[in-house]
Amino acid sequence: MTHPSWQPWQPWQGSGVPQPWAGAGAAAMLASHADRERAVDVLRAGYGEGRLEKPEFDRRVARACAARTVGELALLVADLPQGPVPHAVPVVPAVPAVFRPVPRARVNGKAVASAVCGGLCLVTFGLTGIPAVILGHTARAEMARTGEEGDGLALTGLALGWLANGAWVVLMLLSFALALAGSG
Repeated sequence: MTHPSWQPWQPWQGSGVPQPWAGAGAAAMLASHADRERAVDVLRAGYGEGRLEKPEFDRRVARACAARTVGELALLVADLPQGPVPHAVPVVPAVPAVFRPVPRARVNGKAVASAVCGGLCLVTFGLTGIPAVILGHTARAEMARTGEEGDGLALTGLALGWLANGAWVVLMLLSFALALAGSG
């Protein structure tokens, strides 16, 4: 691998063995801050992979920070892979379908809302009965189309909503009948 004279040699390029520039005095070229940082990155990767002990890593990092030439940096990382070495992905044996958990169908949100509105009918004196009925019917239609769960919740909301609405109708009829009887 040859490098143009204007391009600095980077120790992590090439086949793992430092490749000097084409030309004399390449190892004596002054190192830049970026060259030092790249060398420290290679040292960090080597330490992270367990290729260097902590005292050796600290010593090499200190030498990399103090290095004046590219050649000194090349010597610090010459015995390390030029970057992280990819690890083989472990083969996970397939789990038989018998032992895999059965995926549960999602519960319809409108069915839950219908049951909640139906349950709140007692606290709100039946004011949430109409939303309970509307949400219950739309939830049952969606569940028939999508296969979601929650039919019991939708039916609970429908029953409580219809009971609350029926109670309001009876109350209105009684008050109307009492108003007619009292005026006559």
